Amino acid sequence: MNFKLKMPHTYLLLLIIVCLAAFMTYIVPAGEFERQKVEDRTEVINGSYHHVTQSPVAPIEIFRSIPNGLIEGGEIIFYIFIVGGAFGIIHRTDAITTGVNALMERVGRHGRWLIPITMTMFSILGFSIGLSEETIIFVPIGIALATALGYDAMVGAAMIALGAGIGFLGGMINPFTVGIAQSIAEVPLFSGWGYRTLIYLLVLFTGILYVMHYAKKVKAHPEKSLLYDVNVEERRTMSDDVLDTKFDSFKKRHAVILVILAATIIINVYGIFKFGWFLTQMSANFLIMGIVVGIIGGLGVNGTFDALLEGMKDILFGAMIVGFAKAIVVVLTSGKIIDTIVFHMTDFIDHLPAAFSVVAMFLTQLILNFFIPSGSGQAMTTMPIMVPISDLLGINRQVAVMAFQYGDAISNNIIPTSASLMGLLAVAGIPYNKWLKFVWRISAIWILICLGGLILYMYL
Repeated sequence: MNFKLKMPHTYLLLLIIVCLAAFMTYIVPAGEFERQKVEDRTEVINGSYHHVTQSPVAPIEIFRSIPNGLIEGGEIIFYIFIVGGAFGIIHRTDAITTGVNALMERVGRHGRWLIPITMTMFSILGFSIGLSEETIIFVPIGIALATALGYDAMVGAAMIALGAGIGFLGGMINPFTVGIAQSIAEVPLFSGWGYRTLIYLLVLFTGILYVMHYAKKVKAHPEKSLLYDVNVEERRTMSDDVLDTKFDSFKKRHAVILVILAATIIINVYGIFKFGWFLTQMSANFLIMGIVVGIIGGLGVNGTFDALLEGMKDILFGAMIVGFAKAIVVVLTSGKIIDTIVFHMTDFIDHLPAAFSVVAMFLTQLILNFFIPSGSGQAMTTMPIMVPISDLLGINRQVAVMAFQYGDAISNNIIPTSASLMGLLAVAGIPYNKWLKFVWRISAIWILICLGGLILYMYL
């Protein structure tokens, strides 16, 4: 008999971790830190760790931890639902797809600008609205433009996938990753955006150079293409739905919708820094925006709310995974062993150079993303542990957030458990091993840039 090894479903994997956490409450000594309020956040008091009465979690509590996790993560979960629903309305109006398509076709007439402008455009969508799975529909036109200019399909796919990935890595105002991680870390929403922008620009610059260098080599020597030995007919297996996508012409109402989207983002950012707005205010503003653009986009009142619900359904995986991830923390907290874990981790790291702790945080996030390919879910799983560790080691909490952000984003371009990456490669007709051969060098460069940026930020 032949057994095919399959990667467990993300939710199953999280449930297994919840079970493991419950088992640990029986064998790991219970303990707690004392905490104090410092300005607007709660911090652990160094040297205050002490043992407490053991509180093992009963088996039935494993399953109760899931709804409890959903309740405790309610603010973040409903924030994800509402923002996802609002973006669902925008997608239904075709404003973003027609706008991006029109710009790509116009840029395509000026060959040398295709790669830098396309990558920059998708990176902006990445750091502002967290564009991810939506990139798939642009792959056919990206490949068509790239091959028309003498490049290969790898260039067409890379300038879209890596462009969006770079923006996701920058994450300056990404509500689904940086926004959630910072809310858990209790640091001002979207704070540190200036330093993140510098890292983003450096990553964008190196990414553009990398893709352009490969494109130039392929155009001069087609036989050096990584896809040279790939049968072109394999691309006939692309998703028919995606390949048959027809873009409407870009109309004035699409321009108005994009202006409203940009204005909403700007208003939210202004409100966050000026008035201390948080997730509730941002959700309300996105909901207002969604309703307005739905009417302007010709969806009608009923159509607008249908699109809102469709957008919520599309974001269901990422939203509900937050509750499952939160369940891990619920079990560790109720079993009173989360502080014990933090205590021993910091005790080990404390004897090593300070920079090592940051490297360890980054590598943890980089590896964990293979198993939890959801930025919001990963934030909920790891930040409750990383934040007190950073406090006890005297490391700025912003560093812990950036370690999560960069580790999550870079691995998104590599891991085969990423639905958006594998879907994009399937549409492009690019074998995963060929993509890995293309992307590993630039990923290694970005790892070095991000690690350097993290270590430098520690000493600023």
